[in-house]
Amino acid sequence: MHSTPRFLQGVFAFEGKGLDRPSLLDAALSWTVPAGSNGQAVYFRGGNAAAELICVVLVRDGEPMRYFPVGAKGDVHVPLRVLEDLPGGTTVELWLAAPAGVSGTAIVDLGLVEI
Repeated sequence: MHSTPRFLQGVFAFEGKGLDRPSLLDAALSWTVPAGSNGQAVYFRGGNAAAELICVVLVRDGEPMRYFPVGAKGDVHVPLRVLEDLPGGTTVELWLAAPAGVSGTAIVDLGLVEI
């Protein structure tokens, strides 16, 4: 079985709309599993330069799949132990929620594998 690593990563500025109102962090943080393949998310790393808690949300076809809270001026590394198959045509995105009016910079790195 051949697998190919895929990554959604980068450094992105954000403006919070509320912890209960996540939105797409950046259009570059979207990946659609190619037809005939499967995908799996295997880890998430994130950093938060803001002075408030933020939450990065892994979204699958428009629905939240995983929540990754990142503390104020903190970081997190989450190796995903429960792996879910993402069939061809599935789109995953990284969204971000932050308290209303909070602006900052988030560093994200989502590791996926295409099988």
